[in-house]
Amino acid sequence: MRPKGLPKTGGRQPGTPNKVTREFRETVARLLEDNAENVAEWLSRVAADDPDKALQRLAQLAEYAAPKLSRSEVRAEVENKGQPVINLTLTKGNGGT
Repeated sequence: MRPKGLPKTGGRQPGTPNKVTREFRETVARLLEDNAENVAEWLSRVAADDPDKALQRLAQLAEYAAPKLSRSEVRAEVENKGQPVINLTLTKGNGGT
C-alpha cells in the first residue's frame, strides 16, 4: 500500500479498459462483424413491427462496438462590460472503462 499523498505509479492509465472488458468488447465486435448480414435482417424484422424498438436495439448493440462519449456543456454569459464569460463543464461518461 502506498503512503497517503504520494502519486500512484504503475497500473493502467486512466480511461484504459481492463483486460476482461477489452476482450469482451473485441468478442462482441467480432460477433457483430461476422453476423452483419444477420443483424441487419433481424433489425429489419423488428423494425417492420416497431421501428422505435429496432432503433433501441441498434443503440444497445452500438454500446459494445464503440465507447460512450463524455458529455460537455458550454455556456456563454455576458457581463455588464460586454466581455463574454465562458463556463465549460465536463462530465465523465459511463463508457470507456
